[in-house]
Amino acid sequence: MRRTAWGAVIGFAVTALTGCGDSSSTTPTLTTTNTSTTTTTATPAAAPASQPRTVKWVDLKAGDCLADPPPADPAVVTVPLVDCGQPHLAEAYLRAPIPVNAALADVATSQCATGFQQYTGTAPGAAKYTYTYLIDSDQDRTSDNPYPSTVICLLESANGQPLNGSAHR
Repeated sequence: MRRTAWGAVIGFAVTALTGCGDSSSTTPTLTTTNTSTTTTTATPAAAPASQPRTVKWVDLKAGDCLADPPPADPAVVTVPLVDCGQPHLAEAYLRAPIPVNAALADVATSQCATGFQQYTGTAPGAAKYTYTYLIDSDQDRTSDNPYPSTVICLLESANGQPLNGSAHR
């Protein structure tokens, strides 16, 4: 009977040692393979149109693009600005001081015509643009400032259509 017990122990030891040997000769009994593949392609998303920001029109600078036409109503004090890459209806191109006793309309027209050519590279009448202006009259008669007012020149499309991109050249 002792022989049978030792035979069982030796058989068990041989089986156990076979599992500790070189694993390259053993074949796994369970193999899982994921055959599905996921391909992700990055498509550049269009940049969302930024929302207009509101500023006081007296603070307009050259290069600011307005979502709406310049205000004709003196009670309107703010304008919506957008990136010039978006459709817009006007673009500020010049801020210039105006003398206190000048004929404002004549001086503003002259300043805007000169600034227009410098900003766009074309003469005012020969372009696809027209221009207008706003006058910030900070008429403080107590100060010794000979140029208390500012003309803000704006260009618009000659046909009234929205502009795309800046007119600056």
